[in-house]
Amino acid sequence: MARSDTRYREAYNRILAYCETLPPKAPIPSETSLAEIAGVSRTVIRRCLARMEELGLISWQGRDKHLLRAPLAEDRIAVPETPSDKNDLEQRFLDWVLRFDVPANTPLSVAELSRTFGVAQHDLKEFLAGLSRFGLVSRRPQGGWMLLGFTKDFAIELSDFRSVLELNAVTQVAEVPVDHPVWAALAQLRQDHLALKNAIDTDFHEFSKLDERFHLAINSVVRNRFIAEFQKVISLIFHYHYMWDKTEEKDRNAAAIDEHIAIIDALEARDAEAARLAAQRHLRTSKTTLLSSLRHHDLG
Repeated sequence: MARSDTRYREAYNRILAYCETLPPKAPIPSETSLAEIAGVSRTVIRRCLARMEELGLISWQGRDKHLLRAPLAEDRIAVPETPSDKNDLEQRFLDWVLRFDVPANTPLSVAELSRTFGVAQHDLKEFLAGLSRFGLVSRRPQGGWMLLGFTKDFAIELSDFRSVLELNAVTQVAEVPVDHPVWAALAQLRQDHLALKNAIDTDFHEFSKLDERFHLAINSVVRNRFIAEFQKVISLIFHYHYMWDKTEEKDRNAAAIDEHIAIIDALEARDAEAARLAAQRHLRTSKTTLLSSLRHHDLG
């Protein structure tokens, strides 16, 4: 499959994931905004919109676009999994680090990892070079790569940087106009949080998906490609640590639901200061949970 077609399929599915956070009749963001969300050109976005219109997902007349119905699983386009897929490689690499408790300062053999992940060595080197920007790996002076690892210091720095990004996003949400799509998304998220809260005894495992949608909606108002790239990696790391640490999962998820609702309450009241304080409380809890997961897995 040509790389351009793969990018279109991935972008289309990302746009559908974003639309899942919106209620029916909600306005769809501009092509420029969608391009930033999906990380592709507006040409690719127009191709995505054309397919969505054809399937009856949206109405589209010039710049006026509205969601007609919620996306279904069958609306998505299959993306064949290939060993060299970047997102897949990120997930498998983090899974490998956490599953086998790979300690910090472990030398990484490109040849061995190439065989482990089934990718070409030059693709793996390119991947590691990209990962080095986030402080997870570094080049060794004598050549090769070193895993810097998920240490306590890394977790603290990651959480602090996440706080900077998300508090900025919360501030921007509080300032957007009333017709911005984020308000419809937050209204739907409120309902979904309350529904899960009522079913928390049996459905608490479903929180990870809701958490991803919540933070995606909050961060969707920020139009910055550099922040988007870091936010993706941060979310992936937090997700994997939470996945492996199952201690007190139900109580932890129930508390996070209340923290999310408090943020939504403040934002809908257009109380920027209260929203910021609620977000700070939630981010402190997330930081504590991340550090707890490090102790739980003896990675620090």
